Amino acid sequence: MDLKQLEYFRHVAELGSFTRAASFLSVVQPALSRQVRQLEVELGQNLFERNGRGVVLTDAGTRLLEHTRGILTQVGRARQELEDQRNGDSGHFALGLPPSLGSSVTVPLVKAFSLSLPNARLATVEGLSAYILEWLSVGRVDCALVYNATASTTVDLLPLLDDQLYLIAPLAASPVDGAAAPRASITLSALADYPLIIPSRPHALRMSVENALASVDRKIRVAHEIECIPAVIDLARQGHGFGVLPMNAVKSSQWANEVRALSIGKPPLTTSLSIATSAQRPRSPLMRKAIDVIRDIVRQEIILSNRTICAGSRGVEIT
Repeated sequence: MDLKQLEYFRHVAELGSFTRAASFLSVVQPALSRQVRQLEVELGQNLFERNGRGVVLTDAGTRLLEHTRGILTQVGRARQELEDQRNGDSGHFALGLPPSLGSSVTVPLVKAFSLSLPNARLATVEGLSAYILEWLSVGRVDCALVYNATASTTVDLLPLLDDQLYLIAPLAASPVDGAAAPRASITLSALADYPLIIPSRPHALRMSVENALASVDRKIRVAHEIECIPAVIDLARQGHGFGVLPMNAVKSSQWANEVRALSIGKPPLTTSLSIATSAQRPRSPLMRKAIDVIRDIVRQEIILSNRTICAGSRGVEIT
């Protein structure tokens, strides 16, 4: 088994065709087929099932593809770290983001990287904090922004800030499912009275709300379990329930002007945001510079969002 065989195998698996993979790799198809067949012979298992439309992975092929992606990513990381050590400001940098942050900070981050690290290539991938931490451990991402994470022997955390959460309500001041219409703010205890459109466990947002309510002997009231943040805002504006979201998620939505954001509790309900890196890999010069850029831009965007409620709330400043 060698890296070329694994690379050929991955492209065939992802493209679903020997013909398309050969064209993409600029190799002749017989040579590609021979390399993959040698891999199958060495492993003693078929990796593909052939059909008239191309190929599909067998169970063994599916499992090997998972390992192959990790192996090739680690090899790429090794090459990249050597390149970073030589240059200090160039190379590929992958950042994991929770969905509630992706739409609001991705564009500012790309612009900041272009100015501060013009020779670096930024890649972003979105997912739940729990999944992002797994990606960090296998090297799919170099660092990640995560909510309510706990430091461990494999993960180092740099606390960034406490991000305030708001009750997202429709503009019309009418009750929803028997709950009184909120005014400017609500208490933490009162949050339990509102039917919430909220992600399912173990989403960091869901866990933050449940833990906060448990501290005042109340339980969450769930109307719908929805992980798509734009859908949460859309449903809230239509009166199907209430969302609980950080302001940056609302501000970047196309429906920002059609919902109200109300503060929750005194002190306000917050969720902790940190920058996570692998404790098992050294920080390259590029990573150290990238973390500085990420820290500054994300703090700036979140603080700016929290200072002003969306236009639907008439730009009332939150203190």
